[in-house]
Amino acid sequence: MRLTVSTWNINSVRLRIDLVRRFLDEAKPDVLCLQETKCPDDRFPLKELQGFGYPHVVFAGQKGYNGVAILSRLPLVTREVMSFCERQDARHISAVIGPEAGAAAGIAIHDFYVPAGGDVPDAKLNDKFAHKLSFMDELRAWGGRRPSGPAILVGDLNVAPLEHDVWSHKQLLDVVSHTPIETERLESLRGEAGWIDTMRHLRPPPEKIYTWWSYRSPDWAAADKGRRLDHIWVTPDLADTVKSVTVARHTRAWEKPSDHVPVTVELEL
Repeated sequence: MRLTVSTWNINSVRLRIDLVRRFLDEAKPDVLCLQETKCPDDRFPLKELQGFGYPHVVFAGQKGYNGVAILSRLPLVTREVMSFCERQDARHISAVIGPEAGAAAGIAIHDFYVPAGGDVPDAKLNDKFAHKLSFMDELRAWGGRRPSGPAILVGDLNVAPLEHDVWSHKQLLDVVSHTPIETERLESLRGEAGWIDTMRHLRPPPEKIYTWWSYRSPDWAAADKGRRLDHIWVTPDLADTVKSVTVARHTRAWEKPSDHVPVTVELEL
């Protein structure tokens, strides 16, 4: 059985719902995980998204900020929302693929939106950066006690962990998302819990991979100053099933795009 799972920081699901439909029509993933939906639950466009051929939807949101959602062709069960740093700020949602889904049944999908961290990489001077580091510490602790069983972790983790995940390693060492304190934390929490970074599993360095290009660069494609902030990880029991990982770079050129692009993993179960 083939299972495809996509992740995309959509930067407002209502503003870009036509782009969601366009991507779903084009890529046809079995599951699409969204971050930064920026939508309270009572205004979430559930019926519209279900009308795109994804009847099973779970979501957690708030007004104007954050927000996560999972859209699926396959049945979903056991919706769960975890809170981090004693905040109810809609940065995680998970669901398990239901028993009717054949070989995919029982796979847990975790959708995360890690705090961006602001502009100053100093926890003493910047509360947003302190929050990001605390969030990652709690995520690290959760990873160590995560229930056993096959799982996929996706999302905008807001860290480009490796040298070739950014356009210039040297120039970005002091820039939030690629500082050593962030990259070491992310790689530690991933490694300690045994998660497999699917993109680098199939496409190891020195290949450059980016999933985000700043709005501040008007000619983003020519400058190509990107970062790999969006990730898909799997548990070791799924490592051998990973067949491809694709980055939909072309969506960054769509009208009124998100600054992130979708990433899709294909598993052969």
